[in-house]
Amino acid sequence: MTKLHSTALAMLQQRCPRCHESPLFTHSALNPVHFAEMPEHCPVCGQAYEPEPGFYWGAMFISYAFSTAIMLITGLLVYFLFHDPAVWVYVTSVAVVAVLLTPLSLRYSRTLMLYWFGGITYRHRRPKTRQEAVSSYLSN
Repeated sequence: MTKLHSTALAMLQQRCPRCHESPLFTHSALNPVHFAEMPEHCPVCGQAYEPEPGFYWGAMFISYAFSTAIMLITGLLVYFLFHDPAVWVYVTSVAVVAVLLTPLSLRYSRTLMLYWFGGITYRHRRPKTRQEAVSSYLSN
């Protein structure tokens, strides 16, 4: 796995907030059934992905902001592209776009919740020098 040193890039790629290596989700966002599944711990550094029970309830507020932005942008696009069509066109287009973007909205709201409010900081592990690697190998 590729290690990312930028927290912003790690957030965009939905990686572990501590090591920036392991993905936060076990399946693709395109999987209609398992798009929200997360492992309990990071397989690389062991960081728990749910710091406390019910932690992701707060992600609903972030998801609400995403949904509001999606609906406003979709409504404005429909207005300007179709020159103020009938109400059913607005309702249908907003509903279709909102349903299609639900997996991304949920995943990014959980990611932001974990990064912003999880109390986890990035720990850069420097690569071992040859001497450190040999001494740790011989001590085991």
